[in-house]
Amino acid sequence: MKSYIFLAAAILFSWSALSSQTPVTGQATQPTPEPRGDTNERYRIGFQDTLEIQVFRHPELSRRVNVDPNGTISLFRLDQPIMAACKTEGELADDIAKAYQKDYLRDPQVGVTAVEQKSQAVAVIGAVLKPGNFYINKRIQLLELLAFAGGPDVEKAGSRLLVYRPGSTSSCKMGETQAVNSDDVQLMDFRLRDVQQGKQTLWMKPGDIVSVLDADKVFVYGNVNKQQAVKMTEPLTLTRAIVLAEGLKPATDSNIRILRQKPGSTEREELVFNFKDIVKGSKPDPFLEPNDIVAVSQDKAQSIINTIGKSLTNGIPSILYRVP
Repeated sequence: MKSYIFLAAAILFSWSALSSQTPVTGQATQPTPEPRGDTNERYRIGFQDTLEIQVFRHPELSRRVNVDPNGTISLFRLDQPIMAACKTEGELADDIAKAYQKDYLRDPQVGVTAVEQKSQAVAVIGAVLKPGNFYINKRIQLLELLAFAGGPDVEKAGSRLLVYRPGSTSSCKMGETQAVNSDDVQLMDFRLRDVQQGKQTLWMKPGDIVSVLDADKVFVYGNVNKQQAVKMTEPLTLTRAIVLAEGLKPATDSNIRILRQKPGSTEREELVFNFKDIVKGSKPDPFLEPNDIVAVSQDKAQSIINTIGKSLTNGIPSILYRVP
């Protein structure tokens, strides 16, 4: 008998505990939805997008529509167009449901999908393998965008890239997260190698234009073994430019001239450096600038001496041959 009493008490206690957890209304509890993240990071519909509208249990209302230039869409059975631009898919679905519920449907369920996302384009131009426009539907960084464009063209790319940001490309305002001067044009300069190595980065925005600049060149001519235009893929010194020109010929004047164009002018200034002092380390090795002309002159006196010496050297066998 005691065991039956104990069992009945345990059942009664369990029933009481379950009853205390049941809602007063008697309805089943709904699971708490997981946070969906910052709505500013989700795709926002733009002026050139194509949307798939689905009204569940009402297939006659489901259709594919384009966002008008004024940012609205027009739907069947609705007298007024609905503003779509700058809203997420979920926000627009809620607005469409409210519009149908007002005069036409009871508790409508609406789904919206941006099937063609063409409003948030960024462009990559210049020395890349696949230049063009790229439509983005999520936040991406500069290095990712370079990867979309196939990366820099190693035969043409220089050491720098520019990001042109024209300012706000739509009327979407995200409250305090939007920059105060969002309509101001920005021009940002990056070292290509720093971007590739992850030392510098940038979150891209719709309308951005990335330009990977062609390699600048300097021109080496005169008394060198290979006169040529030298590509500047990284900071270039005078010594390295001469090495890339395969070195100096004999009888070279130690004073090497650099002809550099003056900013905002067609005139050039002449800078003279003593190459022997640079090689000895007593003078710093100067960095060259784009379009510099390195003029390596011949030392005429030394050239004459070398010529005489060569003539004498070449004449020695014949002289010895004539000696009895």
